[in-house]
Amino acid sequence: MAHELVAEVWRGEFLESVHHGSVVALDPTGRAELLVGQPEQVAYPRSSNKPVQALAMLRHGLPLDGELLALACASHSGEDFHVDGVLRILDGAGLPESALRCTPDLPIGEDARTAHLAAGRGPAPRYMNCSGKHAAMLATCVVNGWPTDTYLDPAHPLQRAVRDTLEELAGEPVGAEGVDGCGAPLFGISLVGLARAFARIATAEDGPERRVARAMSEHPEWVGGTGRDVTRLMRALPGAVAKDGAEGVYAIGLPTGEAVACKIADGSGRARALVLVAALRRLGVEGPEDLATVPVLGHGRPVGAIRPSSALTG
Repeated sequence: MAHELVAEVWRGEFLESVHHGSVVALDPTGRAELLVGQPEQVAYPRSSNKPVQALAMLRHGLPLDGELLALACASHSGEDFHVDGVLRILDGAGLPESALRCTPDLPIGEDARTAHLAAGRGPAPRYMNCSGKHAAMLATCVVNGWPTDTYLDPAHPLQRAVRDTLEELAGEPVGAEGVDGCGAPLFGISLVGLARAFARIATAEDGPERRVARAMSEHPEWVGGTGRDVTRLMRALPGAVAKDGAEGVYAIGLPTGEAVACKIADGSGRARALVLVAALRRLGVEGPEDLATVPVLGHGRPVGAIRPSSALTG
């Protein structure tokens, strides 16, 4: 994949390192206002695909809305309210925590992880950042009478529904298949297709797409967590649907129709938010200023910054 330079790491006046990647920014008509790198090539959306997975579940009867639907779209920090929400989804479906097939893990939120370890607790499926999605997948299986013990099988009716929904919203066929970090099937599409999917969800006026958009934009702390950039981004842009993903993926759709998707080639998460904000600015959308750069620290204080490259700033 031919990525381009998208971010520069400056320590004082010295260019210390760089990040390459691919970016697409779509205007409200779906036209590409910005193309950097190779956003037409297939990439794994990773957790940025969760809003589409949740949409597939809603279309098949998932009885969630509000904060719990936002949690189904989340890579949550593992704060107490997130974990309690996961158990509420399972309880509503009449299932025990042992039904979860996601990987046992610790909370990914720094404060939540510190408190968790201080309390002497170890890894468990409920703390895994994808547990909200997994609980919702199980609840969807219960509604439809589908097997719950094999819900991660790519041939399971649930996962076939997810694939079909992704292809519909992206406007292209799945180009790669794999296994995500949480154990769920992973379907690859282009960044252009991912941006289209987010635009479709964010602009919906009714139906299950609108339910996903409303849940995420109205409950952003359930999608990420305290201090997380995805939460701050949606708070700053009312009605926006944004989702971060592993290996440097990020996507956002706006209710006015603009959409951005990006991937950092080296998989680092530190540049993805600033790259996303820079691409939004090319669309005339002012994202939160505190996400436009990332400080580079020396002895605990800012001595430089990570900034978007000229390919994004024009």
